[in-house]
Amino acid sequence: MIGRSVWRGGVGSSITFFHGWPWSRHSHVVRPMYPKRTICFPLSRNITLFPIRLPARPVAGRRFPYTTNLGHKLMLHPREVESIPNNFSVLNVRSIASDNSDKTRTTRLERKEARTWQQQISPYARLMRIDRPIGSWLLFWPCGWSIALSAPAGCWPDAMMLGLFGVGAFVMRGAGCTINDLWDRDIDAKVERTRNRPLVSGEIAPFDAVVFLAGQLGVGLLVLLQLNWYSILLGASSLGLVIVYPLMKRVTYWPQLMLGATFNWGALLGWSATQGSVEWSACLPLYVAGVCWTIVYDTIYAHQDKVDDLIIGIKSTALRFGDKTKLWLSGFTAAMIGNLLTAGLVCDQTWPYYTSIGLIGAHLAHQIHSLNIHNPKDCATKFISNHQVGFLLFLGIVLGTLYKKNSEDRTKGSVTGSSSNPSGQLSATVTSARNIVV
Repeated sequence: MIGRSVWRGGVGSSITFFHGWPWSRHSHVVRPMYPKRTICFPLSRNITLFPIRLPARPVAGRRFPYTTNLGHKLMLHPREVESIPNNFSVLNVRSIASDNSDKTRTTRLERKEARTWQQQISPYARLMRIDRPIGSWLLFWPCGWSIALSAPAGCWPDAMMLGLFGVGAFVMRGAGCTINDLWDRDIDAKVERTRNRPLVSGEIAPFDAVVFLAGQLGVGLLVLLQLNWYSILLGASSLGLVIVYPLMKRVTYWPQLMLGATFNWGALLGWSATQGSVEWSACLPLYVAGVCWTIVYDTIYAHQDKVDDLIIGIKSTALRFGDKTKLWLSGFTAAMIGNLLTAGLVCDQTWPYYTSIGLIGAHLAHQIHSLNIHNPKDCATKFISNHQVGFLLFLGIVLGTLYKKNSEDRTKGSVTGSSSNPSGQLSATVTSARNIVV
C-alpha cells in the first residue's frame, strides 16, 4: 500500500483507506477512471487516509470502492468521505455508507414528489415555445393563404382543412424548436437570450428531448395522414428541410433563406390538400412571396443576437446585411408584393385582395423605416407585428374570393338580359339608325 500517514495511531487502532478503481460495466477489465487530481483528507487521529484519486468534476450519485486495513469493503462518494466525523469508529463504518445512501435516495424521492404535474410539463412546454405562439402563426399563415386562395368563387375556405393545418402548424413548429435546440445546445449556452432554455439548463435531458420529438412527429404524421396521397408525399418531403435548417447558420450567411423555404411549404401543401394537386402558376408566386417575407421578419429577429453571433461565429443575414439592412429588407418587401400581385392575377382576384396588398406594403414600409437594428426590444416588437401581415393577406384573400362571386353574377346577369330580348335589341338598333339619318 503506497502512501504516507497524516495521523498515526496504534497498529490496532489505525484505519487506512485506499481508493480502488471501479469496474467497467462494458468488460471485466479493471480500468482507471478520472486520473485527474489527487486529494488527501486527514479525517481523525485514528484514521490514516492515503492519496485518493477523484474525478476532475464530481459526478452526481457516483460511488467508488474503498477498503480498510481491517477488511471492510465500502462504496462511498467522495463527499461522504469528507463527512466522516472525528469520533469515527470501526463499528459505524458500514452505517455511514448506508445512512448517506438512504439520505440521497430520500432527497431525490422528495424532490420528485414535490414537483407538481405543472412543474414537470413546464420544461417541455417551453421547449415547444408554447409561451411564444408567434412562430406557430407565422407557420400557419402560408397554409391559410393557399387554402383560401384555392376556394371556389363565392365560397369560404374549407374550415376542416384550416383546423387540420392549424394543429399541424402548432405541432410541427414545436418539433422544429426541439430539433433546433438539440442541434444548438452548445451555441445556446453562449447566447444571453437562449442560455435558460430547458436543454441548456439541464431541465430536460437530450434523450428525453428525443423521445418527446418522436411523439411530436407522430402527432404530425397523424395530421398528415388525413390528407390525400399527393399531399402526404409533398408534406413528408419537407422533413429534410426541417432537420437541416438549424445547421445552416454554421455554414452560410443565408440561413433565413432556408427557413423561408421550410416555413412556407404550406403555400404548396394547402392547395394540394383541397384540390388534389398543386397549381404551380398560382402557388409558386405565393411561395416565393412567403420566402421573401420570412427573410424580412427573421432578419429583424436575428438582429437581437448579432453581437453574440459575431463572437461565437454564427452566421445570419443580420450580419451579412449589416448597416444596409433596411435597403435589403426594402428589396425583399418589393419582391414579396410583386409575387403577391402575380398570384392574384392568376387567380382572378378582386379589389379586396389588392387592397390588402396595399395595406401590407404600408405596414412593412413603416416597420422597416422605424426599425432600430441596434435595439433588441424594438427588433422583437417588429418581429411579432408580422402576425398582422399574415392576417391582412388572409382576410384579403377570403373577402376577394367572396366578392368574386358577386362580380361573376353581375356579369352573367348583364349578358343574360341582353341575350334574352333579341327583338327589343333589334328595334333599339333600328330606331337609333333612323335618328342618325334624320
